[in-house]
Amino acid sequence: MKKIHSLCIVCLSFIATTLEAQEGKSNLNPIAVGVPSLTIAPDARGGAMGDVGVATSPDMASQYWNAAKTPFAWSKAGIQLSYTPWLRKLVSDIDLAYLSGYYKLGSNDNQAIGASVRYFSLGDVLLQETKEDAGITISPYEMAIDVSYSVKLTENFSGAVAFRYIRSDLGGGIVEGTNAGNAYAADISGYYNKYIVTGNSECLLGLGFNISNIGTKISYDFQNTTNFLPTNLRLGASYLFPLDDYNSLSLNLDLNKYLVPTRPDTREMDPDAKSAAEDKYRNISSIAGIFKSFTDAPGGFKEEFQEIMWSGGAEYAYDNKFFIRGGYFYEHPNKGNRQYFSLGAGFKMNVLQLDVAYLMATAASNPLDQTLRFSLTFDMDGLKGLMR
Repeated sequence: MKKIHSLCIVCLSFIATTLEAQEGKSNLNPIAVGVPSLTIAPDARGGAMGDVGVATSPDMASQYWNAAKTPFAWSKAGIQLSYTPWLRKLVSDIDLAYLSGYYKLGSNDNQAIGASVRYFSLGDVLLQETKEDAGITISPYEMAIDVSYSVKLTENFSGAVAFRYIRSDLGGGIVEGTNAGNAYAADISGYYNKYIVTGNSECLLGLGFNISNIGTKISYDFQNTTNFLPTNLRLGASYLFPLDDYNSLSLNLDLNKYLVPTRPDTREMDPDAKSAAEDKYRNISSIAGIFKSFTDAPGGFKEEFQEIMWSGGAEYAYDNKFFIRGGYFYEHPNKGNRQYFSLGAGFKMNVLQLDVAYLMATAASNPLDQTLRFSLTFDMDGLKGLMR
């Protein structure tokens, strides 16, 4: 029974990471993290542009990408609901639901508070000792609740902090020797934007950063072993320029790197040395791991460079009411091999906006292929105006 239970948990963790394992390659060395669902982009706008968003123009999903963008948002308040059926090529009951919103404070709108709730369901899993056993069905899940505060520090620059509670229950409270993991984390982010005259056009330059999920480790076995949260450094730039009075185009680029130490290469070590190396890795604190993550890859600088993920995307807008988007995401084959194109569209009418994104994998047999995202946005400030 224990073996079956352990195998079930391993399989669930594998599915949640969404990494396409290439076991035949000896240089495969992905970063190992707990609660990997925290890295899934929840909204259709960012998802349609190759998962970019740290420096794009503010929207209702800024709480995930970069909460510091919120004071520059066009509306005083807003709410967004997003839904993603996940890994549909493998299973039919894994999905991500995300609810986010913000509200600007004061008469000058220089400050804002934001919040979000994400719920990642891993569907129903049947645990059996034998084929004849009726078994027990569990419903593993991962969730996070966060709040943020953001403020304009200058006319062009804002900063934000966010605090997050995380819960990951992969055993459903039933699997022997396991417990639901709980963790706490924080984000630190900044956003800069400025209008720049290029030719005869006034263009908007955006720059942003977000260090997310800085926090405690998480354990699934009563603290016998612990896992790093997916602490991540995201840097990005955006350039929006008008084509004419009604049409505009933005070009966006994000760079990502996990601030998590790389597992040591123990394949050629003797048992004692292997055990010592693994114990040393497990005893690294989450804060120390952030600093080690820049210099600890077994392959040196070359492997450190492979740990950088990049994504680029473009957004065309007509009269700020109709949107067409496209993008590309790249992760090195040795670090997970997530590579895909994405595209999508959006339509805005008064206080309501609907966005859809579609993912097309370029790596062979990628389980992410054909992933859809949907987002429904409500402009609460505009809704208030309509009700007057």
